[in-house]
Amino acid sequence: MSNQYKTVLVLVFGIFVGVSVSITSSVLAEKNADESVGLPLNELRNFSDIFARVKSDYVEEVDDKTLLEHAIRGMLTGLDPHSTYLNNEEYKELKIGTTGKFGGLGIQVGMEDGFVKVISPIDDTPAYRAGLEAGDLIIRLNDKSVKGMTLNDAVKIMRGEPGTDIKLTVIREGADKPLPFTVTRDIISVKSVKSRILEPDYGYIRISNFQSKTARDLVNELSNLKKENKNELKGLVLDLRNNPGGVLSAAADVSDAFIDEGKLVYTEGRIANSDFEFNAKPGDIMNGSPLVVLINGGSASASEIVAGALQDHKRAVVMGSKSFGKGSVQTIQELRSGGAVKITTARYFTPSGRSIQGEGITPDIILDSYEIEDSKEDGTSLRIKESDLSGSISNPTKSQEAIKKAVEEGKKGEEKEEKIKASDDFQLFEALLLLKGLNILSKS
Repeated sequence: MSNQYKTVLVLVFGIFVGVSVSITSSVLAEKNADESVGLPLNELRNFSDIFARVKSDYVEEVDDKTLLEHAIRGMLTGLDPHSTYLNNEEYKELKIGTTGKFGGLGIQVGMEDGFVKVISPIDDTPAYRAGLEAGDLIIRLNDKSVKGMTLNDAVKIMRGEPGTDIKLTVIREGADKPLPFTVTRDIISVKSVKSRILEPDYGYIRISNFQSKTARDLVNELSNLKKENKNELKGLVLDLRNNPGGVLSAAADVSDAFIDEGKLVYTEGRIANSDFEFNAKPGDIMNGSPLVVLINGGSASASEIVAGALQDHKRAVVMGSKSFGKGSVQTIQELRSGGAVKITTARYFTPSGRSIQGEGITPDIILDSYEIEDSKEDGTSLRIKESDLSGSISNPTKSQEAIKKAVEEGKKGEEKEEKIKASDDFQLFEALLLLKGLNILSKS
């Protein structure tokens, strides 16, 4: 055995013994005194052997720090798609990203089969405007394949100076060939909650992601809708489509806004401080009025918590397509070196005890997204009516209606009421129809 090999073996074995002793001591505290935890010596020998061979035989010289960092990354990424190591620079980037304002494309991404998977494009960002969709697999960034990259490496390439372009090559389900996209980077300033009146008495609130202030913003937006409507709302659409998630407590607070009592979500992990339970406080900001929640394959994590809680409590009708299925909780822990480790520490469960990990939330009403064409290019309807039939008899009240219509259109300063159309957003259109039906039933 060479001196170099012995040195590396002692170094690596020492590192692992130190880590193992720390871990073992905490594990042993919870075990009976007669139990023991052994070190996997064969695997440690293999590791030190490979470490030494790379040091001596690899085509290019690699320093110890780089090799050990790669080993740490491999250990974490081998666990699940969400656990990862962040060095100083990457941790700094992460903190910049969580402030709500940063330079980039505006997509939430993960890894799948070695490629970058779009979990969701963020509303009103370059990626959203370019047409990227949840489920897209990015296989090339500019002319470089992402195969073999870490997720952090890919994100670093996608971020850059505002105004600069990046070319993405995407594989999309249903497309017969890879799709090219050119996206211009911009300052990503994320507004979590948006709202508007769909029709008199019916409101719409869109949550694009969950930040610490999301629940407060939700309450404010709903209050503004009521003022605009000049009355209480008869129904609300809560849009969580393409919402990639965010802060767990924010999801619980949003659920609590509509639920009077009971469990909202709970988590279970191996360590004591990973177990949480969130329960509702009295009060419903909609006072029991009908609620429809829209979800799709881009709805993940925190948005699935909200949909699951409202569904389990039968407080809302969930409509759309099955959600993403991310039912795990990640904790970011700072390291003494200045970097951090993001590690999965728990699974979360809906109030009824459902784990959506890998399964997602199945809507009460499954409704895929469709493109609807209601009219010709000149605005006339494509549908055939009774009046279009040859020899159709006249309507005696039609002339009166025509006069009334002319008078109404002639009023100066009168604003036209804009209604949501099926061709604009089919799922939202159907959600509004459902709200109206629920409101009629509640009256009867």
